[in-house]
Amino acid sequence: MKVDKIIVHHSLTKDSETVSWGAIRKYHKEQGWLDIGYHAGVELTKSGDGLYYEALIGRDWDVPGAHTVGQNSSSLGICFVGNWDIQEPPDEMLITGARVIKMWCWLFDISIDEIYGHRDFASYKSCPGLSFDMNKLRYLVGK
Repeated sequence: MKVDKIIVHHSLTKDSETVSWGAIRKYHKEQGWLDIGYHAGVELTKSGDGLYYEALIGRDWDVPGAHTVGQNSSSLGICFVGNWDIQEPPDEMLITGARVIKMWCWLFDISIDEIYGHRDFASYKSCPGLSFDMNKLRYLVGK
């Protein structure tokens, strides 16, 4: 698989104990997919130390995703769990996701100009959210 872009998504759900990375993976597999459609995700995690944002592994990076029609064989997909149409994702979440994307950019020689929102390939979608600032994410990746 020749990767030349990264596509950013949101789950369009509230991050909670019932709508989580595991629930998304289960739903995608119930649709007959090999695994969760994304290569990585970011969600709020609860632990004994409190709450923090965690990067989560999805599909293997050499396996095409199931996240953007027409782009899956040449892209990596990352999902920020939450509904970012309603509000802006927290900075801590963006920073966590930017770390993953920065690593992918380095590993696959991808420019920050090749980081897209899902809506760039599906104009009928708001994904990764109306309140998701792609320029802010690109800035964080480039830092």
